[in-house]
Amino acid sequence: MTLLADAREKWSGAVNTVTLGADRAAGGTRTSVVSVGGGGGLPFAAFDGPMPHRTAVALEVWDCVPTDWPAPLLAAWGDVVSDPAAWAKACVEKHGADLICLRLMSTHPDLGNTSPAGAAETVRAVLKAAGVPLIIWGCDQPEKDNQVLPVCSQAARGERCLLGSVTEDNYKTLVASCIADGHCLVGLSPIDINIAKQVNVLVTEMGFPLDRLVMYQTTGALGYGLEYTFSIQERGRLAALGGDRLMAVPVICMVGAEAWRTKEARATNEELPGWGDEQQRGVYWELATAAALLQAGSDILVMRHPAAAAAIQTTIRRLMA
Repeated sequence: MTLLADAREKWSGAVNTVTLGADRAAGGTRTSVVSVGGGGGLPFAAFDGPMPHRTAVALEVWDCVPTDWPAPLLAAWGDVVSDPAAWAKACVEKHGADLICLRLMSTHPDLGNTSPAGAAETVRAVLKAAGVPLIIWGCDQPEKDNQVLPVCSQAARGERCLLGSVTEDNYKTLVASCIADGHCLVGLSPIDINIAKQVNVLVTEMGFPLDRLVMYQTTGALGYGLEYTFSIQERGRLAALGGDRLMAVPVICMVGAEAWRTKEARATNEELPGWGDEQQRGVYWELATAAALLQAGSDILVMRHPAAAAAIQTTIRRLMA
């Protein structure tokens, strides 16, 4: 006990708490709300400072059938991938997701070019099917996202969703929508602490509150820049604990998207016969990536494979205990 006391730091700052989802008392329809952030010390170091909220685990749902997911990943979900509402319901009722991350990939001009109205209808269907808070993520094509996300923001007005994402070159439209409709916002940047802070500066200069902001510094998966990602997230946490209010923002990581695009996760047994069973290899790759980012201080982990999500939830519970 004395050794722990000797190792304790005296921090002047803490990470903001961001609450996602609005229940009926708050004017929404969510059956649960999720608070993230609030850490006053290094991750899972209880002697160092409080960690009032555990890391939340989201499962990714697409508004169309993913065409580039490996067969083992698609097979883990079965037929629900053809229906976003059914998929979201399975994430919550079968796999215990804290959050749903709805990816509006079909709105991309090259992947269906779904209209803003069509995307908004999907948002409404997912909100109705699953009572947990919703992350609404565009197709990462800035021009189309600026058309789609404001309409989706209006469709989910009052539900306190988390909308993503804004960058230092493209932020005004979505910031204005989130202010008007009461949502939270994801600030996206490369793995660069200075650009991440600049995004936060630009967003707050428009009057957006810091207690509704989450940041995503593009992550690398295991073997693909994970060490650098870890060090940048660690620097961000130390800046927040040191009193930098613009860096005192919870962190979200798109773990599944990063892990499942690696060669090690995607390759078949025929392509890499000595690398282990393809039915499990990708799950382990996603889980290992998530476990590292968890220790770096991530507040929301967005997963793809239900088995990897379940395993990291177990890890979080054990660390919190």
